[in-house]
Amino acid sequence: MNLPFAILIETLLCVLAVATLLPVSVFLIEVLTALPPYRPRGMPGGRRPSVAVLIPAHNETLVIAATLRAIAPQLIAGDRLVVVADNCADDTAALAVAGGAEVLERADRERRGKGYALDFGVRHLERNPPEIVLIIDADCAVESGAVERLIHLCLATARPVQALYLMHAPEGAGLKTRIAEFAWLVKNQVRALGRHRLGLPCQLMGTGMAFPWPTISTAALASGHIVEDLKLGVDLARAGAPTLFCPEARVTSHFPSTAEGIASQRTRWEHGHLDVILRTAPRLFFAALRRRDHNLLGLAFDLCVPPLALLTLLTLTVFACSAIFYLVTTLVLPLWLSAASLVMLGSSVLLAWGSYGRQVISLASLAYAPFYALWKIPLYLKFLVSRQAEWIRSRRDGD
Repeated sequence: MNLPFAILIETLLCVLAVATLLPVSVFLIEVLTALPPYRPRGMPGGRRPSVAVLIPAHNETLVIAATLRAIAPQLIAGDRLVVVADNCADDTAALAVAGGAEVLERADRERRGKGYALDFGVRHLERNPPEIVLIIDADCAVESGAVERLIHLCLATARPVQALYLMHAPEGAGLKTRIAEFAWLVKNQVRALGRHRLGLPCQLMGTGMAFPWPTISTAALASGHIVEDLKLGVDLARAGAPTLFCPEARVTSHFPSTAEGIASQRTRWEHGHLDVILRTAPRLFFAALRRRDHNLLGLAFDLCVPPLALLTLLTLTVFACSAIFYLVTTLVLPLWLSAASLVMLGSSVLLAWGSYGRQVISLASLAYAPFYALWKIPLYLKFLVSRQAEWIRSRRDGD
């Protein structure tokens, strides 16, 4: 290999290594900050604000009744429980009425997606607006006390508040789903708690979200964006209302048990996440610098961390290419940089597992995570050639 060409390849590999080192460094800082044991805050007191719980629902016959039963005992006289039965072809609306909810039926086959359903519900609430709007997905279990914690923190800070939202693998799930559950826990609990301790905002997670009425009533909700929650959180942060994390309030749901449901869900989430990274994160970074806004800057850095499987693939690929380049040329700088990324990423995952993930997956099973990342290569290639842009509801069990 002639010297000019070797220098060109070395420079390219160094750029790629640094490009992976940045998100890996953010990932490591978030994990390290989350490691000390968390001491939950006491149940808040003081004046209780008026609240409307808004539940967007599309063909949720199998789950809507259980969700309403979990929420209803946490409400008091004067609170509202509103279900938007959005383009439903089943008895979601009837079950919601039987569960004590105020039901709005929406039929619009052209404007489809959760964002449109939420906007429909918020416009309805304008007639008698509450102080706080709490958004819960129709397939979620809301733990006792979660509503109280969310609405009190939202009232006290006048900012959006996000509950801890975890997804669990169904009983008897395979290794891929259990690895996905661990990756979800790392993103929504470990990293979110790390940012919380650093005094930085978190991303909106799609459910378990509380908003002051002035914030949600003026938000641009009517969107078919495939990750409308992530986009909304960025929009609100830019408007001066970054989201707070409330780790004591817990909302849970389950991954689909069918291969079709899992594939649809992962494609929507990951294509949407990558699209936001490419389109939004750079603009958010420069806006944060112009405004000298540490909240925006923290959110921009967090958005730059891709899904864990993709981050693993990128880090391993750059390391492998750098190792081959070293064997051919003995030029070592790209190998050092990429090795540093690989060690930092591996250490972060092991630390997160040791502190939070032992109940989710065994260490032996976690060792298969790189193969899980390889299995997702077609999903990421599809993003390059035919990315999903339209909101499609994930197929649920029994659909």
